[in-house]
Amino acid sequence: MSWLLVIAGAMVGAPLRYLTDRAVQARHDSVFPWGTFVVNVVGSLVLGLLTGAVSAGSAGPHLQLLLGTGFCGALTTYSTFSYETLRLTEAGSGLYAAVNVVGSVAAGLAAAFAGFSLADVLFA
Repeated sequence: MSWLLVIAGAMVGAPLRYLTDRAVQARHDSVFPWGTFVVNVVGSLVLGLLTGAVSAGSAGPHLQLLLGTGFCGALTTYSTFSYETLRLTEAGSGLYAAVNVVGSVAAGLAAAFAGFSLADVLFA
């Protein structure tokens, strides 16, 4: 049963990642990987919110599998983030690569903390 929840979440998360990445990137005429940045930050926010809900006892292990492991696991992408950072460096855009690394980590952590804090307010 658990693996079905993970698959169901991933079936939504993976196409949403692709579509969001394409939509965001199409709106920015830049070598910076805005699409990947957005999906990773949004995924961190959702996972922070879910973690807060679980900590408050408002969400259980099935929702964790569906949304946390399945949906967020497929929505976010460390491998694409790494690849795009490498490609920026190879293209001579070292500053963009550094901004991508620092910005992604900082924004991802901030989004996770914000989600957790929001859950604390919503589910307390």
